[in-house]
Amino acid sequence: MERALNEKCAVVGVFNVKGAAQIAYFGLFALQHRGQEAAGICSNKDGKFHLIKDRGLVTRVFSEKKIKKLKGDMAIGHTRYSTAGDDSILDAQPVYARYDLGEIAIVHNGNLTNAKEVRDQLIKRGAIFQTFMDTENMIHLIAKSEKERLLDRITDALHKVEGAYSFVIQSRNKMYAVRDRFGFRPLSLARLGDGYMVASETCAFDLVGAEFIRDIQPGEMVIFEKGKAPRSIQVFEPNPHKCIFEYIYFARPDSVVYGKNVYSLRKKMGQELAKELPVEADMVVPVPDSGVAAALGYSQESGIPFELGIMRNHYVGRTFIEPTQELRNLKVKMKLSPIREVIEGKKLIVIDDSIVRGTTSKQIVSMLKEAGAAEVHMRISSPPTTDPCYYGVDTPEKEKLISARMTTEEICDYIGADSLAYISIDGLMRAVGDDKNYCKACFDGNYVV
Repeated sequence: MERALNEKCAVVGVFNVKGAAQIAYFGLFALQHRGQEAAGICSNKDGKFHLIKDRGLVTRVFSEKKIKKLKGDMAIGHTRYSTAGDDSILDAQPVYARYDLGEIAIVHNGNLTNAKEVRDQLIKRGAIFQTFMDTENMIHLIAKSEKERLLDRITDALHKVEGAYSFVIQSRNKMYAVRDRFGFRPLSLARLGDGYMVASETCAFDLVGAEFIRDIQPGEMVIFEKGKAPRSIQVFEPNPHKCIFEYIYFARPDSVVYGKNVYSLRKKMGQELAKELPVEADMVVPVPDSGVAAALGYSQESGIPFELGIMRNHYVGRTFIEPTQELRNLKVKMKLSPIREVIEGKKLIVIDDSIVRGTTSKQIVSMLKEAGAAEVHMRISSPPTTDPCYYGVDTPEKEKLISARMTTEEICDYIGADSLAYISIDGLMRAVGDDKNYCKACFDGNYVV
């Protein structure tokens, strides 16, 4: 089963830590949910870079033997789900190059909205690109900058790109971590022994025993240099528009994102759903795994029992044998299985995080009714997804978003549910708290860039 919305990737950076590549490996392992297409790590020992990257999961790309080749006390890493480029090994990260100041490597989570314009200008100036990734723009911008210091070149390059980014940049003796002025994508800072670590989510810190310090702020660059405390520069005036979908689906439940625990907020979304959209039923059933916390919240608020009426097979990878519609439909059944003894004859409230194209929801409803469910009432812990994201999330085009072309009643009829309702934008904001500085463009079409 393919998710209709996918986070682009995860980034990690490790500085002044013995065996930095091994720490980066475990960080990427914890962040595997953010990208499964490719993984890579670039380490640095005495100014000499060592790079390994390939297609596939972190555990497939790296072995103990390969990790030992990544020497040094500085490393950056990346897991990829593409929003730009293709699936070739060239489009895996980190992106590495030699230039007049030495060697440099970059990892990036996000999407540069002016990437084509910048790329075309660079090509006219003689740049030769090796990949289709917007991340490579930064390498060329830094290399072609007329500034003398690398810090000034990075700053110069950042003023030429637009959109969403969390960059981690490795030079011969320093590491730089920077977020765009809007803070679309998360990036956090932690202490690890005498060194430091940055990562897309705090769950990466938990695995390796790093101590969370704080989030890197929108528009901020943090500079790591041996023998010195990390130095902060505010490159841009912050204008926070944090991605609300990190809370709804992308982030791991045990992470702290934008200063708040994801699991707790998802439960609150379920509680708001129960207040806004009550329905008489026998049990609340989550679509695993992303619907579990919201379903618990709905159950606790409504008093309707929570049951795991659908089981998920965690060992199903991608299947490329899809010659017929029947086999494409089989992908949902391979991953999700109803428990007939639990749901037969029962009225179900089924909680999911989103409906994007509608095809997966249609198959889930059909599967539950085939297993004997008397009624299936779908409740969604996000508002209708009506607009695509351009800030580092892989989303369908607007015409392929079912909520952009159908009413809720029409979608309910299409998926075969007995009722369908979504949390309101106001209800979602009540669940996440008083801070209103979130990007909700996928729900309201208001794009800040």
